[in-house]
Amino acid sequence: MALFPTLEAMTIAIKTIFTRQTTEVLPWKGQRTRSPRYRSTFALLHDEHGEELCIGCKMCEKICPSDIIKLVPTGRQESPVTGKKRGYCSDFTLDLNACIFCELCVQVCPEDAIRMLRTRQSPGYSREDLVLTMDRLYDNESLGLLSWGSGTNFMDAQDPKRGLVEPEPEESKVEKSSKDVTT
Repeated sequence: MALFPTLEAMTIAIKTIFTRQTTEVLPWKGQRTRSPRYRSTFALLHDEHGEELCIGCKMCEKICPSDIIKLVPTGRQESPVTGKKRGYCSDFTLDLNACIFCELCVQVCPEDAIRMLRTRQSPGYSREDLVLTMDRLYDNESLGLLSWGSGTNFMDAQDPKRGLVEPEPEESKVEKSSKDVTT
């Protein structure tokens, strides 16, 4: 009785040995292409003059559903670059242990100071490796490969006038009709 199922199993095993492999390349054995919307970690950015973009408004901390962002604003100080008073942040901590990567903090930032990156994150072997301090967030800026989304991009996508064609002014309509008559 047990002979027929065993032969059947051996037949299937021999057939599958000679079939072509259908698995994907493992990440450590080759470079897998990532989706343009792939995102894995965060970075705090500087402006073109090298000044921190974060103004310490705490909007990212307030909107985070996981409550993983802790921010300590320093208040308004004079900027060494522009000479104007602006807000600064003295401490910024982001805990990836509980982050759900919803990107709400990126969407709400008025200065586009926090962005997500498309780089592969090396695995952490302790919980402390997944806590991003202000220094680590600014170091991540040098990794490049910023994600496609920024607060400005998201706000522009929500614009109700986006994609609508502007109506021509009445003067240009009159000019066109007079050109049509002359030709």
